[in-house]
Amino acid sequence: MRPKILDHVALWVADRDPITDFVTERLTMHVIEKTDKFTLVGTNARRGKLTLFDAEGPRERGALKHIALRVNDLEEALGGLDGVDVARENGGAYFDVHEGLRLGLVEAETRVEVGGAFVEFHPGEPGDPERPLLNHLAVLVDSADETLEDAKQAGMEVADVVDAANTLAVFVWGPERVKIEYVEQKPTFALK
Repeated sequence: MRPKILDHVALWVADRDPITDFVTERLTMHVIEKTDKFTLVGTNARRGKLTLFDAEGPRERGALKHIALRVNDLEEALGGLDGVDVARENGGAYFDVHEGLRLGLVEAETRVEVGGAFVEFHPGEPGDPERPLLNHLAVLVDSADETLEDAKQAGMEVADVVDAANTLAVFVWGPERVKIEYVEQKPTFALK
């Protein structure tokens, strides 16, 4: 498996609209796609998105500590957060949005390192919530079929394979039973 970038983080939420409104009004995101089941938001349709899936609430953070978004200028980005309770820690700024979702802003130059995205695992006991907030993490790959074969050969537990209009995805179970999606964008891929 050779992931290219972190494509999206998918969350289960009871009400997508307050989160969507916050990230589109306060951050530089826009709605990329909205269906009856999910809302896809981000600054770029090809990487670094949040997918908000409908689910019964309330949700629990479980293994998800926060989602940090990289910005070029932290102070400029914080200008859009007037009135929001922001905690500064480890060079970043972190704040609660809605339904237990905690976002952060971290200043860094735009560069490519697996798409410039990082997933940090922290020691601790995330528990086993009945209704977790985190649905899955998705990384972009060149070939979902090759990834599926690699996963099978490595003895990984394949959760699902989804052939959608724009993508072909392989879902496997990762650490702490976090689902990881390896997604291939089809040549017909066309989102805003």
